[in-house]
Amino acid sequence: MKATVKCALLIILVVEIIIGCLGNGFIAVVNIMDWTKRRRFSLVDQILTALAISRLAFVWSLLTVLVISELHSSLLITRKMLRIINNSWTVTNHFSIWLATCLSIFYFLKIANFSNSIFLSLRWRVKTVVSLTLLVSLLLLLVNVIVINTCIVISVEGYKVNMSYSFHSNNNPQISRIPLFTNTMFTFIPFTVTLTIFLLLIFSLWRHLKKMQHRSKGPRDPSTTAHIKALQMVVTFLLLYTIFFLALVMQAWKNEVQPKTVFNLVFESIALAFPSGHSCVLILGNSKLRQAFLTIIWWLRSSFNAAELPGP
Repeated sequence: MKATVKCALLIILVVEIIIGCLGNGFIAVVNIMDWTKRRRFSLVDQILTALAISRLAFVWSLLTVLVISELHSSLLITRKMLRIINNSWTVTNHFSIWLATCLSIFYFLKIANFSNSIFLSLRWRVKTVVSLTLLVSLLLLLVNVIVINTCIVISVEGYKVNMSYSFHSNNNPQISRIPLFTNTMFTFIPFTVTLTIFLLLIFSLWRHLKKMQHRSKGPRDPSTTAHIKALQMVVTFLLLYTIFFLALVMQAWKNEVQPKTVFNLVFESIALAFPSGHSCVLILGNSKLRQAFLTIIWWLRSSFNAAELPGP
């Protein structure tokens, strides 16, 4: 029974990895091809392309952690390797979260309707706001990496290990919780920003619908539709990120209480649902990406039907 569950979880992981690679690769390729064709790269396309590339790196980072975790009994994980794994995971996770947050900020500033002078000033400088957000996130990333590496060094020295020491038995859980704790603190900031954007979008939509009722216009005007689409994108990001965050917390609990079991695969599959599932939502929510995807589906279907036709 345990072998069957493990096999099923491995299949789910493989499917998620394939979806994540194909989905994010599709977003990056379509936007880059459109850029080379039009010689114009809009801000939203820049964010989507950077997000897709970071998600590809994130998926491969999680895959690397999974492989090393599964082969832990036969691998010698030195302090150097531990730092490489934690740093690569931290960097890719950071850009995956913050670029998605920048995308939420972009939708909010472009779609929300407030008469506040500060909001109007930010709307006219949306590119500057996104750039400053990324700059602040880079400073947070630097602090995050420094804290993680410092904690790892202190923990390793506390356990009196050296570069050739293999982290087995009870040493691994204590050290593996350090990146989780620090990443939880630093990634809570973009989560809070996105949650605030979600609440402000709801308030903006409520005010807009109230105005439309007074003007006796239908609720499905372009502004209402744009609000709903933006809310769908932000809600999906919040939902997937929450699931991802809970998976990390459960992973830490598993490391503390139990040795390596199938729970590893459960939490890895939950975590991979974030970059894989969100890429599909981004494709369906963007008109250009959706049209390119439908074009490919139509071409594949036509090619398949043509291949089935009998010869003369």
